[in-house]
Amino acid sequence: MSKQKEWVEQPGALNKRDMIIRQIVFNAILIIVCLIVLYPVLWVIMMAITPNEIAGVSSSLIPQQVTFDNFIDVVSRVDDYGNHLFLHQLKNSVLVAAITTALGVLLACTAAYGFSRLNFVGRQLGLQAFLVTQMFPGVVMTIPLYILLGKLGLLNSIVGLVLVYSVSALPFCVWNLKGYFDTIPKELEEAAIVDGASRIRIFVTIVLPLARPAIAITALFSFMTAWNEFILAATLMNSELAYTLPVALKQYVGAQSVQYGLFAAGAIIVSVPIMALFFALQKHLVGGLTAGGVKG
Repeated sequence: MSKQKEWVEQPGALNKRDMIIRQIVFNAILIIVCLIVLYPVLWVIMMAITPNEIAGVSSSLIPQQVTFDNFIDVVSRVDDYGNHLFLHQLKNSVLVAAITTALGVLLACTAAYGFSRLNFVGRQLGLQAFLVTQMFPGVVMTIPLYILLGKLGLLNSIVGLVLVYSVSALPFCVWNLKGYFDTIPKELEEAAIVDGASRIRIFVTIVLPLARPAIAITALFSFMTAWNEFILAATLMNSELAYTLPVALKQYVGAQSVQYGLFAAGAIIVSVPIMALFFALQKHLVGGLTAGGVKG
């Protein structure tokens, strides 16, 4: 009887052991993949805390000397007239990103709701036109935008940069929100209409609160577009005091030499707000990106 019981329990013990081995192997693979993915990040951090003179020479992830002088030098840069460049460039980046986000979300929400709920002539053509604009890289539009903003007197201006960024991010934002609005039952709006609510009140008090995850994704995308963009900002801005932070980083990359330590420190400073936003909005990321693709 004991032999039979031992024979019956053996397969279960083997299965448990196999599960433990598989779990160990799976975790080991995940650790290796994470190290591969994090290697460039660790390399940048290593260069940022290494003295600028030897930051581009060392090939080890463990710095020989640890210093924070690179961060201090980046945030304390001044021009020939004594202007604190970092504060001006930080202010420019914050203003451009914040206004672009607010304007982009406002335009995208209203346009997406119109495309989702209203039937009008040219509705499908308008949606397809948004997709067509995404077929061309943004660099193609650099020269026309430069000429247009020059005629409007908006070169080297935060207003001009905000307008360009808002228009660039609008197609994706409209399509993302339009797909999410399609998932909201129309019966909720019909019930509100029966109770006497206007279309604007329905949009503000019912639709927008329900679309909060998609709006968060739209705001994050608009902010990232404005905060990280380099080519248009470098082309349309010709004064150091008007630069945004990504454009300011190019000052550390010259034709003859690269200041690796300062560049790495500046890159970390520029990436901090984006990482903070991702952590703050992470609960909305999956819901906002997947739910918007159910219909549309």
